[in-house]
Amino acid sequence: MTLYDESLEYHSRGRKGKIEVIPTKPVSTQKDLSLAYTPGVAEPCRMIQEKEELIYEYTAKGNLVAVVSNGTAVLGLGNIGAPASKPVMEGKGVLFKKFADIDVFDIELNAKEPNDVIRACEMLEPTFGGINLEDIKAPECFYIEEELKKRLKIPVFHDDQHGTAVISGAAFLNAIEVVGKDIKKVRVVFSGGGAAAIACANLYLQLGVKRENIMMCDSKGVIYKGRREGMNPYKEKFAVDTEKKTIAQALDGADAFVGVSVKDAVSAKMIQNMNKDPIIFAMANPDPEILPETVLKVRPDAIMATGRSDYPNQVNNVLGFPFIFRGALDTRATCINEEMKMAAVKALAELAKEDVPDNVSRAYGGQSFKFGRTYLIPKPFDRRVLLWVAASVAEAAIKTGVARKKVDIAQYKDHLETLLGSSYTVMRGIKKRVQSETEEEGVLAKIVFTEGEHPKILKAAHMIREEGFAEPVLLGNERNVLKNIKDLGLEEDLAGIKIIRPSDSDNWEEYARKFAEKRSRKGVTFALAKSLMRQTDYFGAMMVETGHADGLLSGISHSYPETLKPAIQVIGVKPGSRLAGIYMLIVKKKVMFFADTTVNIDPSAEELADIAIQTAELSKSLTNTEPRIAMLSFSNFGSNAHFFALKVKNAVDLIKIRAPHLIVDGEMQADTAVFPEISKESFPFNKVPGNANVLIFPDLQSGNIAYKLMTRLGQAEAIGPILVGMNKPVYVLQQNSDVSDVVNMTAFTAMEIQHRRKARGNPYL
Repeated sequence: MTLYDESLEYHSRGRKGKIEVIPTKPVSTQKDLSLAYTPGVAEPCRMIQEKEELIYEYTAKGNLVAVVSNGTAVLGLGNIGAPASKPVMEGKGVLFKKFADIDVFDIELNAKEPNDVIRACEMLEPTFGGINLEDIKAPECFYIEEELKKRLKIPVFHDDQHGTAVISGAAFLNAIEVVGKDIKKVRVVFSGGGAAAIACANLYLQLGVKRENIMMCDSKGVIYKGRREGMNPYKEKFAVDTEKKTIAQALDGADAFVGVSVKDAVSAKMIQNMNKDPIIFAMANPDPEILPETVLKVRPDAIMATGRSDYPNQVNNVLGFPFIFRGALDTRATCINEEMKMAAVKALAELAKEDVPDNVSRAYGGQSFKFGRTYLIPKPFDRRVLLWVAASVAEAAIKTGVARKKVDIAQYKDHLETLLGSSYTVMRGIKKRVQSETEEEGVLAKIVFTEGEHPKILKAAHMIREEGFAEPVLLGNERNVLKNIKDLGLEEDLAGIKIIRPSDSDNWEEYARKFAEKRSRKGVTFALAKSLMRQTDYFGAMMVETGHADGLLSGISHSYPETLKPAIQVIGVKPGSRLAGIYMLIVKKKVMFFADTTVNIDPSAEELADIAIQTAELSKSLTNTEPRIAMLSFSNFGSNAHFFALKVKNAVDLIKIRAPHLIVDGEMQADTAVFPEISKESFPFNKVPGNANVLIFPDLQSGNIAYKLMTRLGQAEAIGPILVGMNKPVYVLQQNSDVSDVVNMTAFTAMEIQHRRKARGNPYL
């Protein structure tokens, strides 16, 4: 199937188009209806009539943007009319929602005259918190935006101008840094005299490019003083006094080319005559002014950017407009000013220099990204862009006085994290708790990583140190570890980190002797123990067992059983406890615990009871909410007398004896555990009437299947597996975990270490 066919099928399948409107409040009863509409809706109407600012309190205005177009300059398709522009405007709405949780109505206007567009937007002001102008031809777009900024008290942003300028500006700043040139001396040639070119040129001036070093070209050639053909006041601003008349002449000796024009606007021969390390931004869409492969054949020293996703350095406006509007809406800014745009530029430029998360690499087929010639700006699927850009824009709005609502930037960043997903919010709370207690104790948890040579572990170690909630200890060949640290560019970040090669350690023989003594009746000789202690998993476990480390984390490159075995042999299970693997799942902002998902294949009733009690304790410690335990089966309260169901029923009875304070019931089916209507109608005696937050599965296969289905099909966010029942803090990673997973599991390990210190009277203090 061709891209043409795929695109048409994508837009037409199922519900037509790409957007829908859904209610945010319940409308399922007569009372709901009376509140949503008449008579209850009259109350917010009266409040807004008395004080107009309350419209932001009682309606969706504060999170609603109008994407407005008259269809006169749609993509590279030109003046195709308002109806034909609708798929693009719907797409813009999808991106607003996906990347910044902003609601959009797309509005296509049959309005060729600029004043008609202006008047329509004026009339829409009561409805929207902001207006995104889109695909309106130049020079009319300049006049429309200027007039609306004067007349409206909500942000107006023409993305074709400023979006391209902001994103390319960030890439340009970083390209200048990479090649080591002075921005005040670089000569820049623009191809295109429309909205995007003029906006880019204006922003580049603010970045430090000198006006005399800018030469702009359009379809008629160089825009020079005295030229009459195809001129307007906006182009006139960039007219230069020069003998050069063609783009080829303009590029001779230039440092940078910025193309926002048409396919094949420049040739390889023109590029050959540019200065050393030329910066070439060929951003015409879908076909660039010149293809990267053509450039690199004649100028391998060039830095390239395009508007396409199939080449490095994609200048994609989605990196800008959702987050710029997010910051503007959240501060109720009256406009988007130059300082707010510049804040976005600098935030994007700085974020590109940070380590790139694994989930971003996965979204791009496993590619590795590192700041440099082929990675100048963040990728659109880097969710951190929201935090960096929106917060910077909000701060600029406040500082420049256009914000009608002041926000604390630190607290605002916390709020933005909730938009990234509930797991971010949950883990942030856990990390803050660990950080706070670490500051109180003055003792960092020392956590040993048995796979210290692994790049993901090294990246995680950097983040853990940066966040300050633990001190990593790396096991492995020191030469390999240091080489990998250097390759990752983390020498400064991981300076002084402790690296131990087991066979070189002064403790190696002592650990072997202690292990041999412990396992002497399990077939372990001193010779075998010495051999095992050369393995990082065994050595790391002995570090924890002897108190030379507080906790252990392993498993990123080994199977779960293979990783768990050394820890069990060296450290062992806590007396009276049961090993179990638990996943914390966040489903529509509700936190639930699934157990056992990784360890016990077919637990007995006694073992199920142990697992349930330990999971309840974990749930209470992590969320500070009352655990409500549902013991799951295929049977509902005796509806089937099969052994499998009876096992679960017996487990419930044991829990009630061992931990009578816990809220628990079963055996019950999964839907009975989570849907109140079922219990209300059929099982009014159920102590967990559809509000369970701890689900205990009857065996490993059902628990493992359930959590994976929830994450893949139910769009739940999973954190774990969290291992409970070990005699000392040991956590096992899933194979191929992300760096963020490693950091999260380290936070759990550190929290357990703190919990155990408190339980034994905090002897470290």
